[in-house]
Amino acid sequence: MIIGATKNAGAFASRSAKGRSLSQPASKSYLNRKSVHQIIAEHNAAEGDGLKRALGWASLMSLGVGGIIGAGIFVLTGTAAANYAGAGVMISFLLSGLACAFVALCYAELAALIPVAGSTYTYTYVTLGEIFAWIIGWNLVLEYAAGAATVAVGWAGYFNRVMQGLGIHVPPELTTAFFADPTIPGAHGAVHGLFNVPAAGIILLLTALLVRGTTESTVFNNIIVAIKVTVVLMVIVFGAAHIDQANWSPLIPENTGEFGVFGWSGVVRGASVVFFAYIGFDSVSTAAQEAHNPQRDVPIGIIGSLIVCTILYIAVAAVATGVVNYKELGVPDPMALVMDRTGVSWLAWAVKLGALAGLTTAILVLLYGQTRIFFAMAHDGLLPSIFARLHPEWRTPAVSQILVGVVVALAAGLLPLDILGEMVSIGTLAAFALVCMAVIHLRKMHPEISRPFRAPGIPWLPIAGIVSCFALMVALPLDTWLRLLIWTGIGIGIYLVYGVKHAKRAH
Repeated sequence: MIIGATKNAGAFASRSAKGRSLSQPASKSYLNRKSVHQIIAEHNAAEGDGLKRALGWASLMSLGVGGIIGAGIFVLTGTAAANYAGAGVMISFLLSGLACAFVALCYAELAALIPVAGSTYTYTYVTLGEIFAWIIGWNLVLEYAAGAATVAVGWAGYFNRVMQGLGIHVPPELTTAFFADPTIPGAHGAVHGLFNVPAAGIILLLTALLVRGTTESTVFNNIIVAIKVTVVLMVIVFGAAHIDQANWSPLIPENTGEFGVFGWSGVVRGASVVFFAYIGFDSVSTAAQEAHNPQRDVPIGIIGSLIVCTILYIAVAAVATGVVNYKELGVPDPMALVMDRTGVSWLAWAVKLGALAGLTTAILVLLYGQTRIFFAMAHDGLLPSIFARLHPEWRTPAVSQILVGVVVALAAGLLPLDILGEMVSIGTLAAFALVCMAVIHLRKMHPEISRPFRAPGIPWLPIAGIVSCFALMVALPLDTWLRLLIWTGIGIGIYLVYGVKHAKRAH
């Protein structure tokens, strides 16, 4: 438990007094660091009034699977195959999964060593210092908040198709974002959107569930995860019988002469695109402070959910590109198209409902992770204390959850999918690279700490994770990098105006 980790941290506390502390004087506040001992002691002191411990390893693994399986299987598989990798999208999923495996092992070590809310933000605070922790925390807003809005828009697309199948037609102006380009025809032709009501509605509904409590939310998540995994397995089993191996030839289509459009560069670009599909396993680490036995349960949740989802992703990609030629998969609901081609009509309905379930839990996990990051940042004084305020009965950051939910709902209702989705992956990849750096740093500076879980192959495994993350970042378009710099600049401005003055620092 956390108390045990505190005793382990105490072994190097005396070194702090001799100038080896990870904390810096206030005069060097920008680079102020917190020791592992300090962070755990602070959270132990608030244990009785802190987040409720309600999660075991099975719930944590379900949380990870709930966050991972969503837009990746039900939308991005077709997009990456049709536009970048062809049938080689199977290799794209393998490459992204391999990169995430390197990172997941590093996450598991740090989450077991520092079992508190905050995830990458907290790990960066320990290793690189306050300003870098703020930058990562600010970029995690992109991963969780923008990610939740992105998935909500995808959810609304499947919801509208289900409604149409039932003979219910929602006015297209109420299912199209206000800032969507009206010159681009959609399912209803060119539409001047007002507000994507279904996308915003699902955000607000799940926000209410998360405010009510972690236990209730995880029970709901576990049920929906069971449903969508069953649907995914049905796609694999029924689809495998209708595979035409001619659709896999060539496995990697010839490059068109443009980087990232088929060929091996297309496979790498496809890996960068489907990387969004893996976002979610890291959300398990944000729940460390709510785990019964974080040193054991969190590593199981992180690694287990990633292994399960990688296998399912590759199998679904193989079935999709085997049943339907990759050129036809660039549609909003590629898995429903695949099931239509099998001739088993009821399966198309099952896939649509499974997609709704999968996207629902992905939104739930992303909204959950966002507020836990804010909780940790507010606890350190870098954000107003309202983000760390807990409901007296439910022990959830209710005010923070409501504020985040309203903002994300507005984003989902007003902004189209392309604007929301293009920033998520690059911010996440940058955070993942820093997690790998944190493991190397702590192993070198404090090898004496007893680690409940030790990532193998140090330093080569985290180095492989860093290289993999940067390789996927390089494959992203230049304008995505520019938007990341602008977003980071805004975050630094907020830090200089508020965070520097209010941060709780050790001397």
